[in-house]
Parts: sequence; C-alpha cells; structure tokens
Amino acid sequence: MNLKLILVKNSGQTRAFSLPSIVTTIGRKHCCDLRVPLMAVSRKHCQIYHDNGTLKIRDLGSRNGTIINGNKIEDAQVQAGDIIEIGTLKFVMQIDDFPDEESIQIEQEGKRLAKKTKEPAVASSGGEVDEDLDNFFSSQNS
Repeated sequence: MNLKLILVKNSGQTRAFSLPSIVTTIGRKHCCDLRVPLMAVSRKHCQIYHDNGTLKIRDLGSRNGTIINGNKIEDAQVQAGDIIEIGTLKFVMQIDDFPDEESIQIEQEGKRLAKKTKEPAVASSGGEVDEDLDNFFSSQNS
C-alpha cells in the first residue's frame, strides 16, 4: 500500500509526503517520522498506523487536536480522500495514488472560487507558513 499525505497550501498548491513506515508519527520533535516545525503542531501530535488491514489515525494528546473531515478525533479510521487537519495545516490522505494530486488541486481551486464572493479565499495564517514549510520540507521526501 502506497500512502502519502498531500499538503494543501493556502495558495492551493499541493506537496506530497510519503509515509515512511507502518506507524508514522507526526509532530515537531526531531524523532518524529514527519516533522512539522510549527508551534500549532504538538511535539508528538498524532500517529497514522495500520491496524488489522485498516488505516487509522490516533491523536497523541495534542493541544490543538487532530481533525478528520471537520471532526475532532482521538482514534479514527482514515480513507483515501479524507482531509486531515494538524495544527494549521490541511492534508489529504492519498492511498495508492487516489485521489491524484491534480484532482486535489482542482477541488481546492473550486473551493477557493466558491468562497470568493462570501469571504477571503485564503484563511490568514500568514504567508510565512507556506514559506517555512517549503524551506523545511525541501530537504524531506516529495
């Protein structure tokens, strides 16, 4: 099974991160498999893991929680296309190349266009977040 988290940036661009093992820990600490250097992300924020053929995600007592498809979770099943919010970041779960990055970009662009008349297209968390992530993740896998 090929697993990736697709980061959907405020600009609508995407970036893929392969999940390196059966249990992937996400957080700020250097020992995490996927390290995210943002204060809104806890030191050990959450884990994505396999449980008897099912892909699951577990919050590790993070301060801001882990959100799947708009719902705060403690432990939940994850499926292809699910939106995972970790701190201020939004990821889409990609399993065996579904959904593909192009459709994620198109869907994100459609959401931004739909919001244009009601509210700002980009939630203001600061452009520095995308820049910091680009700088940090440039040394990570893609």
